[in-house]
Amino acid sequence: MTEFYIALAAFLAAHLIPASAGLRSSLIATVGRTAYLSAYSLLSLGLLAWLILAAQRAETVLLWNPAPWQWHVPFLAMPIAAFLLIAGLVWPNPLSISLRSGGEPGPIVAVTRHPVLWGFLIWAASHIPANGSLVAVLLFGGMAAFSTLGFFLLDIKACKRMGTERWHARSSGTSNVPFMALVQGRASWTSLRPLMLPALVAMVAYAWFVLQGHALLIGPDPLAGLLAMR
Repeated sequence: MTEFYIALAAFLAAHLIPASAGLRSSLIATVGRTAYLSAYSLLSLGLLAWLILAAQRAETVLLWNPAPWQWHVPFLAMPIAAFLLIAGLVWPNPLSISLRSGGEPGPIVAVTRHPVLWGFLIWAASHIPANGSLVAVLLFGGMAAFSTLGFFLLDIKACKRMGTERWHARSSGTSNVPFMALVQGRASWTSLRPLMLPALVAMVAYAWFVLQGHALLIGPDPLAGLLAMR
């Protein structure tokens, strides 16, 4: 458990410290956005891999025995999470997290201005019911809480960077809560057409992950577990 606690703290610190201390802006100014994002992505992946391995090696303390219905939760939620993550990363989004730079937000902001954070939140929250161990609750609960905190931190950062008037102008056609801007008429449903390709990629990635990727990269086979619960 000690290794797991250290790995979890290191992962969260690597994402909180640069933002809170203003190190991100300084590093981008020094090495450039592309170099910073590449190095930071590698660091994040390395810490995530360590966290997963530490969780697998940690002591199993069972808090509840997952019921069959609980196993269905991640299967239903993960296609949505995969779409938000992929679409959020490939389209420019100066209001939130993205791998692409650009002055104008992409069409994904019509769904939500924080698609990547919502993807992580849905991923984390949906995995809690199907995993009844203490480590799983701490891991996924911590990720869910971290993603939720990110909504407010990124809004504050973007507003400070752009200025209040410009931020309001850019964010007027979007919302934090998914689909709220579309329902309220502040965004057009036709603006979602360019998202068809990311949605297709997300479905292919999800299918591969369920059939092979999860067992290959993470360890447990979710499909075998689901079938065993019947």
